[in-house]
Amino acid sequence: MSIDRILVVDDDALSRDYLSEALLRNGYGVESASDGHEAIKMVGNCNYDVVFLDMKMPGIGGLDVLEKVKKISKETTVIIITAFGSIESAVVAMKNGAYDYIIKPFSLDQIETLLTRIQERETLINENKYWRSRLDGNGDYELIINKQSKMYNICEDVKRIAQSKASVLIQGESGTGKELIAHSIYLYSQRNTKPFIKLNCAALTENLLESELFGHEKGAFTGADSRRLGRFELANGGTLLLDEISEITPKIQAKLLRVLEQEEFERVGGTKTLKVDVRIIATTNRNILMEIEQNKFRQDLYFRLNVIPITLPPLRERKEDVPTLIEYFLNKYKRGIDTPLQKVSEEAMDMLSRYNWPGNVRELKNLIHRCIVMVDSEILLPQHFENMLNVNVIKKKNELSVGQTIEDVEMVLIYKTLENTDGNKTRAAEILDITPRTLRNKLNKYKTLQPNFESSIDIGNESGVVQESFS
Repeated sequence: MSIDRILVVDDDALSRDYLSEALLRNGYGVESASDGHEAIKMVGNCNYDVVFLDMKMPGIGGLDVLEKVKKISKETTVIIITAFGSIESAVVAMKNGAYDYIIKPFSLDQIETLLTRIQERETLINENKYWRSRLDGNGDYELIINKQSKMYNICEDVKRIAQSKASVLIQGESGTGKELIAHSIYLYSQRNTKPFIKLNCAALTENLLESELFGHEKGAFTGADSRRLGRFELANGGTLLLDEISEITPKIQAKLLRVLEQEEFERVGGTKTLKVDVRIIATTNRNILMEIEQNKFRQDLYFRLNVIPITLPPLRERKEDVPTLIEYFLNKYKRGIDTPLQKVSEEAMDMLSRYNWPGNVRELKNLIHRCIVMVDSEILLPQHFENMLNVNVIKKKNELSVGQTIEDVEMVLIYKTLENTDGNKTRAAEILDITPRTLRNKLNKYKTLQPNFESSIDIGNESGVVQESFS
């Protein structure tokens, strides 16, 4: 948290000017008021971080001013200025919402120490608010691999990558574990005692995303009734994960580029430039180079993000991990559940190892979770998940051979495109250069031929938004 604006309220002009000038010399933005009525009016018109408030003033006293200031702006930190004989009143003020008090005469060192404590306190409060909001999030941060896996070398590289501050761009299909890799980089880094802040760039409109990233000032837009810190400020000193970075608009791309290059920004509606020290990790499931060719993504921003590139292979290209993952998720989801399921049969394991996993590890995790809930048997058999996975359909649609009709090949292409867009029909139609209506008509036709296809890929909506937390 940075202290941008301070209000000094004191009817004694000498004391007021002394404190105001000292704060100005130390780089703070300072305004002053000579009485309580003026102070209340100023707080109503401007969002102050800290108010230094004299306890005894003519007209309206410090306790009454404190009450009105807190009603106007709960976030404002109020410091009471008092004389030695009025400490008891200052203690009452603290019970009513003041943060602390200082006794006249005070030194500038006392003021600076107090402001430092306020900054540290507000930073902790904001971090705690954020992490409390994440308590219902996914707790899967384990990387489940073996030494024969294609992921093994990537995970070994993570330990070296973590030691620098360089930006990292993680590319891979949805469900391959991009967020797990990002979190591992954070855990291995020297920043692991500082915040790890995440933001899904695809989930917000441009204006909301700008506010989430950079924060906003009170009154910056309709509904902005108080100052809000953005993810960059929350992540200061730590790591910021920008999920689905390819979805941001050109305006946000330009502002993000500036932060990466100069480590500074302004809140929405603000004028003060804020400095931050944040490591950026970005993820995407799109082909960024293709996005650049189509003028949808800035090449200079790509170079800034792609200092250290990581590309995660899909699960179908590392099937040696499937048995290990199955055993892990089986043990994980059995905990705390009254289920007879104990193990997976060889036949079931073989079938799952041959399956193409269009949803990658996310799909595997959800399948095992469903089986634990639904299967009333000690051993998982192939027939238990035949209605959950259609292995034959997936195998057929991924293979081309002489003897197939043009219609068969067209169906293969459409299904594979839907895999790569996570079921987003609008995006798939754009790639295939057909209208969304044409795509819907073809899918309705294919349903009659392949009725179980939608059990393996989510193509049930236009946006293709995936609800699972594994990314």
